[in-house]
Amino acid sequence: MATIRVTKEFRFEMAHVLQNYDGPCRNVHGHSYVLYVTLAGKPVDDQSNGNNGMVVDFGELKKTVESEIIEKYDHSIVVAGYMPSDKLGEYKSLFENIIITPFQPTCENLVAEFASVLINKFPTGVKLHSIRLFETATAYAEWFASDNN
Repeated sequence: MATIRVTKEFRFEMAHVLQNYDGPCRNVHGHSYVLYVTLAGKPVDDQSNGNNGMVVDFGELKKTVESEIIEKYDHSIVVAGYMPSDKLGEYKSLFENIIITPFQPTCENLVAEFASVLINKFPTGVKLHSIRLFETATAYAEWFASDNN
């Protein structure tokens, strides 16, 4: 049986700050993110299995990504933990849902973080193939498992 790739799209709103950036993105600002998660595997070939013909149930893919990524990041502000403590303190006092990361919260770093969270969350035989994260309608970062073995 052939290997098939399946993809699900997710949308969420998130703000971030790019510490020490020399442009306007050094200020708190938000994006309407679009996340594509692609899995690869062989469809189930068992007529007695409710998932017969599927690589993975799209509902299960949705549940996993929503619980691991979307519920955490949607309507949050993400900041690097290495920014000055007085600024971190201000953000913590101003915002309810603040995520402090050990990295600069760029689109590139976020897509790598999402991959690290999701990589082992799928059924046996189903692999995380790629993640594409759009920060704007015309700009995105991608992560491919084949590039990161």
